[in-house]
Amino acid sequence: MFVCKKNSRRSQMAEGFARTLGEGKIAVTSSGLEASAVDPTTVEVMSEVGIDISNQTSKPLSDFNPEDYDAVISLCGCGVNLPEAWVLREVFQDWQLDDPEGESIEKFREVREQVKQRVEKLIESLSTKTTA
Repeated sequence: MFVCKKNSRRSQMAEGFARTLGEGKIAVTSSGLEASAVDPTTVEVMSEVGIDISNQTSKPLSDFNPEDYDAVISLCGCGVNLPEAWVLREVFQDWQLDDPEGESIEKFREVREQVKQRVEKLIESLSTKTTA
């Protein structure tokens, strides 16, 4: 589970990368402390790297059950605001990435690359954990 404040930019990028890079290895979704809408610039910068997230939607965390997830990743430092059951999953990380809302497309691309690198490391760590 990738979670952010509004589930419109960073967590959507993470979901897109994890679905693509972790295909066949992990099941993934994303949500927000509140639901909003997927930012069109996020859809654009992800399509630049060949990942179509145009069908992803913004979903509230309250729609999900923490027991259904082994790993919870906060992308915005909102981990302190998550209900305890989410923070106590087997894997919990708080990546604290900048929100590109209202910024230039270059900032969106910068955040996209940070998200990609972290998702790659996460998939690798989860893969070694299941084979160990």
